Amino acid sequence: MPTRISIFRLLSTLAVGLFFGACGEPAAPVRSAVGGPLFSNVPGAGLNGTITFSGDDGNGNSEISIMNADGTGLTQLTHSPFNGGNPNWSPDGQHIAFHSTRDGVGQIFVMNVDGTGLIQLTHNAFNNFAPAWSPNGQQIAFYSDRDGDNEIFTMDADGTGETQLTHNTFNDYGPVWSPDGKQITFNSDRNGSFAIFTMHPDGTGVTQLTNTAGVANVVDIDPAWSPDGRELAFSSNRDGDFEIFVMNANGTAVTALTHHGAGVFDGFPRWSPNGTHLAFHSNRDGAFQIFVMNADGTGVTQLTHAGGFGDFVPEWEMRIVPR
Repeated sequence: MPTRISIFRLLSTLAVGLFFGACGEPAAPVRSAVGGPLFSNVPGAGLNGTITFSGDDGNGNSEISIMNADGTGLTQLTHSPFNGGNPNWSPDGQHIAFHSTRDGVGQIFVMNVDGTGLIQLTHNAFNNFAPAWSPNGQQIAFYSDRDGDNEIFTMDADGTGETQLTHNTFNDYGPVWSPDGKQITFNSDRNGSFAIFTMHPDGTGVTQLTNTAGVANVVDIDPAWSPDGRELAFSSNRDGDFEIFVMNANGTAVTALTHHGAGVFDGFPRWSPNGTHLAFHSNRDGAFQIFVMNADGTGVTQLTHAGGFGDFVPEWEMRIVPR
């Protein structure tokens, strides 16, 4: 069985979407296909909006790209020999925050949605990952290993006013704001296994939402709030392999949405603005790719067909779009 350390390494690579070792409008695809077309020939019906994600550029680098939610109009935004991951939309849809190792360690950057206007927000000798914009656009949550383990921080959207929210010797990472801005949900192994927690934006009121105590090596990760704030989608291996689940916002009524066998990793679910679909990454096609499905788990559609290590961590622009 995998150890606690090896599980976290897996999560740091897959769930967070950063591969260690290595910024217009949607236009024609700029990445070359490897082993197949960039996108399926049957785009998801009724899919609207724009999805950003991190993926292989064909040269072994992890770059930030955007595409229409039906899989068309792929545009690569970053062009760097270093890895970029966890892109996250600003609430007004005008900017994308992400992390990159171009400074030697993981730092948080922000850019315009056409890849211009790159600004570095964090400047330190430690890793800073997984930025997440607050709903009002005034703050960005992220996690950092600056005190020897991974902790959750917030900062103002211009990089000032950093505040540490969690303080312990365990791994707290992957912060996500609730739609009303009153909670930050995150992953933590503070109680012996990786579970999903929530807290107030000042770090108080920590509450554990998932609990698989007594089941060895169970991992609950990648929480994502539905647009109405009533549900949380997440990824878990509680059924033996990593699947997408959904539950009420208080942690009750956990329901599996995907069902695959050993060796398949379905992770990082993210809702469409109208709450009718979920995007996620999966290696069911071999390399990791971006998929979408209906919110009840039906109608799975593969959007990307990248080579190399694949495509990861989709984020749907959350401005409401017409259906």
